[in-house]
Amino acid sequence: MQTSQPIDTARTRWLIAATAALLAFLAWSGYHPFDRATWWMEVLPVLIVLPFLWASYRRYPLTTLLYCGIFVHALILMLGGAYTYARVPLGFELQEWLGLQRNPYDKIGHLAQGFVPALAAREFLIRGGYVVGRKMLVFVVICIVLAISACYELIEWAAALVMGQGADEFLGTQGDAWDTQSDMFCALLGAIAALLCFSHLHDRQLRRLISSADS
Repeated sequence: MQTSQPIDTARTRWLIAATAALLAFLAWSGYHPFDRATWWMEVLPVLIVLPFLWASYRRYPLTTLLYCGIFVHALILMLGGAYTYARVPLGFELQEWLGLQRNPYDKIGHLAQGFVPALAAREFLIRGGYVVGRKMLVFVVICIVLAISACYELIEWAAALVMGQGADEFLGTQGDAWDTQSDMFCALLGAIAALLCFSHLHDRQLRRLISSADS
């Protein structure tokens, strides 16, 4: 039977502060969103994951790196929900700066959709001892990320079938015929970036987390 792990009170205070900040941002994003149905669909992952993280915090705390990634991803989702992805002001700034033909904010969301699940999958696979070998770990993590991205695109497709024209704000394709493929490619890039840039930091935090659980 899995027992509760020692709680780092300093980190717990930071997590409480981060949760309060997310709830405040959630209230702001939901006060008068551009499209209420789109807001609900975009922030639903936050509404599901946040209570689950606190419910499992004592028995299965995550690394600080993963918590930070989830925090940033939640902000991206809520900002996209408030404006819809095609209308986020930050995206228009990037569009002008980079000389793009469309608002690229949704691609930031899909980069995060690859980056954060890659860290999450890596953490669960390592802690559970499910994969042996670094190369196999990278392969499995990338497969999981692409599977998640594909599932999300299927959800968007289902929304388009059910809602018809009303799903345009949620899809945010902005007339791009290759939006689905580019979304999945961005998720792949996010996963690769997470593995290349943060694997060593992630390993250090995992060692500390596991050693504190064993002590």
